[in-house]
Amino acid sequence: LKEAGLNFEALERHEEDKKLLSGQTFVLTGKLSRFTREEAAEAIQRLGGKVVSSVSRNITYLIVGEAPGSKLQRARSLGVPTLDESELQKLLDSSK
Repeated sequence: LKEAGLNFEALERHEEDKKLLSGQTFVLTGKLSRFTREEAAEAIQRLGGKVVSSVSRNITYLIVGEAPGSKLQRARSLGVPTLDESELQKLLDSSK
């Protein structure tokens, strides 16, 4: 089929584009009560999002748990939007 000119990569990429959080980058900070950090990261990644460890202007959201520390201060200084756990849950639920 490939020899006949069918492009299978376009189909795979199209499925990726449909994911709710595709192209968005998140940082997790503080202690989460509804999820472990690993569970939250996996949920974000399942929907096409990327989870990184440091705050920069390039992240879409900082997910804030209890006792967030310096990442919250840095995000605020850069104007990065923040979400608490309930807002993250609503975002994840909106994909269903």
